[in-house]
Formats: sequence, structure tokens, C-alpha cells
Amino acid sequence: MRRVTVVTAMALVPLAVAGGVVWALRTEGSAQETAALYLAAWSKSDYTAMRAMVAAPPGDFEQWYRRFHDDLRLTSARFTPGAVKEGGTATTVDFRADLRGPVDFGYTATLRLVERDRAWKVSFSPSSLHRDLTAGARFRVTQVPAEPAPILAADGARIDTPTAPGSVLQIVDGLKAEYGSRLKGRPSARVEIVKDGRAVETVAAGKAAPGTPLRTTIDLRVHRAGAAALEGVRKPASLVALRPSTGEVLAAVNRPGGFNRALLGAYPPGSTFKVVTASALVAGGMAPGDTVECPPERTIGGFAFHNAEFHDFGRLSLEDAFAHSCNTTFGSLAVDRLGGARLAEVARGFGFGAPITPGVPAVRAAFPAPRDDTDLASAAIGQGRVLASPLNMAAVAAAIADGTWRQPRLVPPSLVPAGGSAPRVLEPAVVRALRDLMPAVVSEGTASGVDFPGGTAGKTGTAEYGSGRMPPTHSWFIGYRDDLAFAVIVEGGGTGAAVAAPVAARFLSRLATG
Repeated sequence: MRRVTVVTAMALVPLAVAGGVVWALRTEGSAQETAALYLAAWSKSDYTAMRAMVAAPPGDFEQWYRRFHDDLRLTSARFTPGAVKEGGTATTVDFRADLRGPVDFGYTATLRLVERDRAWKVSFSPSSLHRDLTAGARFRVTQVPAEPAPILAADGARIDTPTAPGSVLQIVDGLKAEYGSRLKGRPSARVEIVKDGRAVETVAAGKAAPGTPLRTTIDLRVHRAGAAALEGVRKPASLVALRPSTGEVLAAVNRPGGFNRALLGAYPPGSTFKVVTASALVAGGMAPGDTVECPPERTIGGFAFHNAEFHDFGRLSLEDAFAHSCNTTFGSLAVDRLGGARLAEVARGFGFGAPITPGVPAVRAAFPAPRDDTDLASAAIGQGRVLASPLNMAAVAAAIADGTWRQPRLVPPSLVPAGGSAPRVLEPAVVRALRDLMPAVVSEGTASGVDFPGGTAGKTGTAEYGSGRMPPTHSWFIGYRDDLAFAVIVEGGGTGAAVAAPVAARFLSRLATG
């Protein structure tokens, strides 16, 4: 197509008359130039500029073009001038329309141009928009939704039906919101010209494209075991299970339903956070056998910290202090040996402070920079301003089990939303030490009275909230066994050993027995 050059000056041309020569003005520009400007304005929906190029525009001129755009539900449109035809009392310019919307289609039509006041003007009629459009007619798009694709468990079973477990349906709702366009597919559609409410012509049609099934990482066997383990728990509770080697979320159980506390609940993690603090201490040179002190109470930064039930364990190894969950030990060690910046750095290695993008909305774990020694000691034992969800803490346990912290995910890796954190390999010495410390909790520490299957490693947590000398507590237990990591919380449940740990044991036992 030849380049269009807009001519803005008028030229004088001579006219021969009797007795001399009279000079007259020649028509400005050309029909093709005016058509090109008109179509360019149409592509930008600049109806004011278009009206200025029309000879005697009707009162509803802009309405015709607005209806064209709205009726076709256009997302974009391009109009390109073509061949010019001279003849009769007017010049015509062909154009090509390429439209994008529910139906992508194109067509050719013609603009009629006339000379008015020494300029080329568009002679408007409904056919200026489409050759088959007439007075009283308009476009209509009719769509028929495609059959929605299913959401599946890891084994291919559907989990988006009313028969799926309630906690699974909570996850499904989030997946539909995140991946709705993938699941819905593209509906079939047709573009018609209608007049007096009746279709008179089908202009274009688009075929339906089925939605793409979404296979999640949910393992219904694991999920049902988690749900069964929470039966009989009378307070709000949650259980999350992960596969440490991949970060796959196998189960996210909430009891009762309503709030998805498994992914969105933000709680002080209590002593389950000592997994992070112990990792920082080991990375800083301590060993599980190093001797530490665990008095019943210790003042740090002017605040009195105490152990659960004010237990006094005297002098003991770091491994035993971890197993017995000594608050006074870990609070003072964090101040004396770590500092806030170092503990924050290690916490980030376990996902604290980083976006968490499993495929549905999930809260990130929070570790605000400690403001003073009291704040640091509180953070070291999972109190103060430290907050985490069951999903966050299951990922902490999974990191020890596998040796690498991984972003938890509910969907295939290719579908995980951007912005999540990359895997972080833990120091080998940290992994070795924590794989000694966490089994000791079950074999001889705070959870030794719970009947866990062999090979279980974990950490109890009793997280205070509220106020008073003996405030109420959330009950936590996190742990792993083989390639399975998990976290359990019971809101206001009391101590981790008395409530959350037995839930975890029932969960693992049910899986072990099939």
C-alpha cells in the first residue's frame, strides 16, 4: 500500500474565461488521505475527530460507532485503507477491518467520500461501518460457555464436586479464582446483525475451546487421614502436610470450615520456631552436645521469661534443651550468640518474610526485625511479633527433612504464580544437627508421652496469646516422617504436647496402617 501524505495547503489553479483568467482554489488533499485519517481516528475511537471529517453528520453519528464497539465487545480494532475508485458523483475507498473481541474476525467495506467546501468529506451511512448494516439494525454477540474443565487431585480424582471433603473445596474455590480462564476455556460465539430483535444475518462465528483440567498436588488419602485425625477436636484446628522433596501440598485440612486457617491463619508459632533458632545456633558453631543452662525463669532485657510450668532443667545439652523446649535457654542464647540481624537472616532461609505462592492466596510468615533484647528473645521462641501459618511451619519441618527449603505448591511448577521464593539449600551441619534434635523431642522430650510411629521427628509448640501471667495458648506440633512433613495447630488448645502432638500421631498412624 502506498504511503499516505496529508496535504494541508490549498493550491491555486487557473480557470480560462472570456476576457482573461480567473484563479480558483483547488480541493484540499485527496479522498484517500481523508479516508486514511478517518480510519486512523476510528481505530483510536476518536469520534470527535471522525465527526469533523463527515459531510452533514447525523445527530446519532457517534452513537452508531459507540454501539459498534460496545455491541461487538471489542478489545481492539484496526481499520486499514485500500483501493480508491473514482466515478460518478463520489469517490470510494475500500478498507479492511480487523476486530478482536469474543469473536476475532475481519471484513472489507467501503467509505464514500464527496467534495464539500474544497475538502474531501466522508458521506456517512450505516454501511460505512459494515456493508450489511442498515438503519435500525445493530450487531449482537451470542456466547455459549464451554464446558468447564475439572480440578483434580494428584491421582486424577475430581475434587471440584459437592462430594469432595469440605477443606478441599476451600482450596478449589481459590484455584477457580486463580485459574478461572484456564478452566473455563473459550466459549463458542457468533456475531449477528439483528433488526427488530430478530437475527437477519450471521456475520462471523468462533468455535468453543474446552477448558484445560487442573491437576493439583492434593493426595486424598493423606487429606482424609488428616481430617480423621482432627475428628473430636472441639476447637478450631488445622493440619497441613507437604512432600519435602518437591514442596507439594498433600493436604490442607480445616476444622471447622469457613476460614482457611491452614493457608491464611497467622499465629505466633511458639516453640516450633526453635527449629529456626537452633539452626542459627548450629550454623554459628554450636553442637547438639554443647552444655547450656535452663533455669525456670530468666530476665532478658528487663522482661522475665519462663519455661512451660516453670520447669527447671539446670545444666543440660543443647539437644536436651531443645527436646524439653527450654524458653530461657533459647531466649538467652539468641541474645548472647546471635543478635537480631543473624536470626532474621536464618529465618529468611526458612521462608519468613518472603512471598508464598502455592497457587492460591496464602499468608507469608512474618519475622519483624527485633527492636531490643526482649524483642529478640521473644522472637527466638516464636513469640512477640513473629507470625506464621500452618503451611509456613510445615515448610520449616520439610526443610529439615529434605535439606532444602522449598516453596510449597498446590499446582504443577509451570503454573506456580511468579514472585515466589527460590529453593534454599540448608547448611549440611544444620541439617545433621536438627535431624538429631527433632527426633529427641519425640523419643525423650516434650512429646515423648505420645505414641508416634517409629521414625517420627518433630517439635512441640505452646504459643501464648492474650495477656496475664498465664495467658491462653495455641497448641502446635510440626514434624516429619520419611518424605512427609506436617504442621498441626489447635487454636486455644493448650500445650503442644497435650493436644496438637496427639493429633499428629493419629494422622501418621492412620497413614501407616493404610
